[in-house]
Amino acid sequence: MRKPVVLITGANGFVGRNLVPLLKSNNYIVRRALRAGACGDHDVLVGSIGPSTDWGDALANVDAVVHLAARVHHAHEENAAELYEAVNTQGTIELARAAARAKVSKFVFLSTILVNGTCTDRRRPFTSEDKVSPRGVYSRSKAAAEAALRELADESEMRVSVVRPPLVYGPNARGNFSHLVAAIRRRIPLPFGLTHNRRAFVSVQNLASFVLALIELHPAVPYQIYLVADDEQVSTATFARRIGKAMNRHVIMLPIPSTVLELALKATRPGLRDSLLGSMEIDTSAALSTGWAPPFSMEDGLRLALEQSG
Repeated sequence: MRKPVVLITGANGFVGRNLVPLLKSNNYIVRRALRAGACGDHDVLVGSIGPSTDWGDALANVDAVVHLAARVHHAHEENAAELYEAVNTQGTIELARAAARAKVSKFVFLSTILVNGTCTDRRRPFTSEDKVSPRGVYSRSKAAAEAALRELADESEMRVSVVRPPLVYGPNARGNFSHLVAAIRRRIPLPFGLTHNRRAFVSVQNLASFVLALIELHPAVPYQIYLVADDEQVSTATFARRIGKAMNRHVIMLPIPSTVLELALKATRPGLRDSLLGSMEIDTSAALSTGWAPPFSMEDGLRLALEQSG
C-alpha cells in the first residue's frame, strides 16, 4: 500500500522543523518544497513563493498540502504591503489552485489569530466564527488568503483547513518569547506584577500535533477555521514565571500598575501594548471537536523549548 505524500512549504522554518519528523514518524512521505539548497530524496526546489511559482512537479501524487511558508517580521520594510500580498496572499492562492487542479484532497493553511484581532479586553474570547478584524500588513495578507481559500474550497473537491494559532513558543522561537527568555536568563526584573490579563499560547509540539490530526481527519465540510492553543490560558506574568520555572530561575516581578505601563508603551512602543498587557483569549472548541487534545501541557512545552534551544 502506498504511503501518503504530504507536501510542506516552510519545512525548514520554526513550525516545519517540528512537523516534518512528526509526520515521518507517523508513516507519511514528506516532500519539502524548498527555495534553494540541497534536496533529500523526496524534496523539490520551487524557488521563491509568489503568484508565478510553478508547482507542477511538486504536487505530483500529493495527498495533502501543508502551507507554512510566509513572509513575517518585515512589516516596516519599503513596499511591505505589496511584498506581503505577493507572498502570503497571491502565493497561497496560486499554490491552492494548483493543488486543486492536481486533485490534492486536503490543504492545511497556517494563518494567525491576528486575523481575529489583537486583543480580547472587554469582550468574549475569539472564535472561529468571528468577523475578521486584521491589523497590519501581515494579518491582512493572511485574511485575504483565507477569503480566497474559502471560495476555492466551495468550487473544488479539495478540503481546506485554516489554523489560527496565537503566540507559538518552542526551541529557538523568535519574537516576544525569545525576548522574555533573554530577560529572565539575565535576571532582568519584569514589570508585570500587577498585570492580570489572560492570554492563549501554543507550544510548537501541540501545533504540529494538531496539523497532523487535520491531515488524518476526514472533513465533513469543504472549509473550516480552527483556533488552537494549549489547554491553559494565563497572564503574561504567569507565563513568564512558567518560563523561569523551566529554566530553574527565579523571576523578579515588579508591581507596576498596568496604567503606568500603558503610558510608557504608548510613548515608546505602542504596538506592544496589546501583546504584553492586553488579553488574548480564544475559543478552541472547533479544534477540540475533531477529537484532538493538546498532548503537551504548558509546563511540558516550556521545558522542551528551553532544553532544546541552542
